[in-house]
Amino acid sequence: MKLLHTELLIARHFKNSIFKNQAVYIITIFIGILLLYAAFTGWDNYKSQNETSEKYQHESREDWLKNPDKNPHRMAHYGNFAFRKSTPLSVFEFGMEPFFGNAIFLEAHKQNTANFSEAGFSNSMLRFGEISIAMVLQVLLPLLIFFLGFNAVAYERENGTLKILLTQGISWKQLLIGKTLGIASVIMMLFVPTIIVLVLIWLFLQDFAVTTDETVKMLLFVLFHLAYLLFFCVIAVLISAASKTSKKALITLIGIWLLFTIILPRTTQAIGAYIYEAPSKIQFNSDIEKDILKQGDSHNPNDPHYKAIKDSLLRAYKVDSVQKLPFNYSGYIMTEGEKISSRIYNEHLAELLKIYKKQNSFSKTVSFLNPYIAMKNLSMGLSNTDYESYVDFQKQAEDYRYAMAQKMNGLQIKYISNKKPGPNDKPLTIGKEHWADVEEFHYEPKKIGTVLKNEIISIISIILWISLLFILVRIASKKLKAI
Repeated sequence: MKLLHTELLIARHFKNSIFKNQAVYIITIFIGILLLYAAFTGWDNYKSQNETSEKYQHESREDWLKNPDKNPHRMAHYGNFAFRKSTPLSVFEFGMEPFFGNAIFLEAHKQNTANFSEAGFSNSMLRFGEISIAMVLQVLLPLLIFFLGFNAVAYERENGTLKILLTQGISWKQLLIGKTLGIASVIMMLFVPTIIVLVLIWLFLQDFAVTTDETVKMLLFVLFHLAYLLFFCVIAVLISAASKTSKKALITLIGIWLLFTIILPRTTQAIGAYIYEAPSKIQFNSDIEKDILKQGDSHNPNDPHYKAIKDSLLRAYKVDSVQKLPFNYSGYIMTEGEKISSRIYNEHLAELLKIYKKQNSFSKTVSFLNPYIAMKNLSMGLSNTDYESYVDFQKQAEDYRYAMAQKMNGLQIKYISNKKPGPNDKPLTIGKEHWADVEEFHYEPKKIGTVLKNEIISIISIILWISLLFILVRIASKKLKAI
């Protein structure tokens, strides 16, 4: 504490001078109101989305189980729904969640995409982003920091007091650290209450039964946002110290803020999509359909591929008709068709995801030039609202869909006769108790290990930016002049 005595005195003096400006009170109160509003809307969105998901997931399950005795292939086409519930941290970081769906209809022979995104029911204001706690912390607080710190050192230089301070035995290093702590102390007046409210909401949403995985995510969310804000405090002081006038410092800092939060993110996204162009949804589905038809049509009895399968089965079982096979032939063919269509779909999807991965990798690489992109990506990853989470949901839903379809095909093979019923015969069905053999879908969010692996570039980027600032402070302490 003794070592920082001078720095703390400078910080206290600068903090007091900040609050002599009445505009600071107005801006601080305004941002505080925004944070409260963001907390309320985040809470409301989380509760309504999860209540809706739980309601319709339950109804979908009940509808599935209430089906009467039926042919299992008809049940496979009757289908089911998969819903994705939000994680508690999504209250604070909406990420891409409003633009991606949270429900998928699952049926045999067909892979559907997620629907019912919030964006589909919202107005055009969504295009400009929603006000979340993460958005305020990542975008508005850095702007406030720049407003508070643009004259931290430049004003002292303009008034001639900088030279006096330095001749009294205060070093540049002490001055820079003291001014940084002064700005940080003001920002902490907003940040600390926000985190307290955030943690309380987070605990309440989980009924205080918090898992280790969620706890680690929360701690990292808080610590990285704290480091991110301190980073901008240092930037503000360094730019002010390097500027001849407060006006030049303010213009430079606003330029940096615009570059980091608006220009680079939008430009990066556009360039990534241009360099790694993805096919349209129509083209993607059309290519899959063409490849499936090339392989064979399981609903066409004269298809060469499936005719060859039929001939091989007849030879193997030494019978002259599929009706004489010891299992249901149609179910066997449907099983084969599901394997083929799923394999082709997954191959095309893998190629599409490679393109999207390249686009996202380009954006993540640019985080070495922009700490905001790094913080945004990491924040979304920890909150399970990033693109990787959406892909993970699609994969879990597809695995469930495939297992459901093949389960129904297996029941058809085992219990349905090959002999077609006559006009007056009862349709070929199995007991409705078999529907419970298919378990209900439950989405499992990514674990912290997977998140950190996906966001390793963002983490390294933030660490490098902070390390760079330490180096710049040391260099500035030796190179800066009072005049």
